[in-house]
Amino acid sequence: MSFRINTNVNAMNAMRNLGTTSSEFSKSITRLSTGLKINSAADDPAGLIQAKKLGSQIGGITQAITNSQDAVNYSKTAEGAFEEVNKLLNDARTLAVAASNGATQTASQIQANQSQMASIASSITRISTTTQFGSKKLLDGSSGVTSAVSDSTKVSSLNIGGSFAGAALTANATVTLGAVTAAVQASKTSTAMTALTAAVSSAGSFTVNGTTFNFTSAATADDVIKSVNQASSQTGVTASMGATGLTFTANEYGSTGKVNITDANGVLGALTSTAASDAHVTVSIGSATALFTGSLNGNGGLTLADADGNTLTLTASGGNTNTTAAAVGQVVVGSSTFQIGANAGQTASLSLGNYSASNLGTGAVSGLNMSNLDLTTAAGASNAISVIDKAIDDVSRARGQIGNFQRNVLESNIRTLGVAKENLSSSLSSIQDTDVAEEMTKYTKLQILQQAGMSVLGQANSAPQQVLNLLRG
Repeated sequence: MSFRINTNVNAMNAMRNLGTTSSEFSKSITRLSTGLKINSAADDPAGLIQAKKLGSQIGGITQAITNSQDAVNYSKTAEGAFEEVNKLLNDARTLAVAASNGATQTASQIQANQSQMASIASSITRISTTTQFGSKKLLDGSSGVTSAVSDSTKVSSLNIGGSFAGAALTANATVTLGAVTAAVQASKTSTAMTALTAAVSSAGSFTVNGTTFNFTSAATADDVIKSVNQASSQTGVTASMGATGLTFTANEYGSTGKVNITDANGVLGALTSTAASDAHVTVSIGSATALFTGSLNGNGGLTLADADGNTLTLTASGGNTNTTAAAVGQVVVGSSTFQIGANAGQTASLSLGNYSASNLGTGAVSGLNMSNLDLTTAAGASNAISVIDKAIDDVSRARGQIGNFQRNVLESNIRTLGVAKENLSSSLSSIQDTDVAEEMTKYTKLQILQQAGMSVLGQANSAPQQVLNLLRG
């Protein structure tokens, strides 16, 4: 056995073990305070990967449950409207049956029945055009309207909702772009600087949309262009040498683009201005036409909107003046699609048509529907009963379709997703949650080891003092 003063191996060993114990003790405190046994990737790399995947899936399922519940409420809204239509149709049938009893009906009674029938038809149409879930109309045939661009050289995006030119879209149609009045970019031109080598008019500074640029008398137009273009993302302005001089042009088209230049020192010399203007265009869908105008609701000069909130974005080339009509997109009236799963492609669709009075009861009697029934004659009243029966069947079948979608698709899906969420949450918990009882056992052990390590380190540090006994001897 050797005795040393400079190197205390026992103390080093005690300190190393105490450091390991302290590190594990700190991790144990973290696990207990957060309730998680994976607090960083180093704790369990494989477990972290799996936990994040499960967490993402659980988040998707949670949203899918919400989506499905929204779809249930969507369906209930439509079904509630149909319930009222059913009541109106029952009243209409009662009127038709009463009108058929011509032997006891007076002329005034017959006319009253006819007036009430017209009122019922008007109410049915009103319900079909005003029943909404949020801003989506449900029973006017527009609930499944989608739009797509067919000519990307003229239009980069197209967003057409359920209404156009003040009416509901009820049939597939081509979107046609009419004559375009081009959007003009705002600009200012220095007519004193007509070449890249032209010197500035004087030394000093000028500002472009609030950003200041400083130049000496030796600066040229090329220097100005480079400086301004370096700050283009900040100012929203680009400089270039144009046909008539140094030109500052707004990056945005239309009135949203600004070129405000303050040149108190006369660096640029005389400036001429070109005012900005917004694009506008007539758009046709089928036989309907509407005006789309730029710079509405904060949109850029090339993003145009109409009175119904439909929008389209012209390309830079499409924003030039066109004199000929061009087909740029398609509108498809189909079914409403709901994302009811956590993954791509897990959707369900519900198709709701147009249930205005003119679309109910068709096919029962040639040329007749709920909007043009005549109760003033016995034959008309008899025909009305047939048409109303057909209308009741139309609405009942639609309600059955909604009920089937709600019960067998949505509600079943919600229950299934609930079970999946519960089991995935259990798996996630087993991976990342701390077992408190087990961790407390470790915590207690590490606490004792830390205290013992501190005591042993103190004793090991005092061991070299024994060498003094040899020196004294």
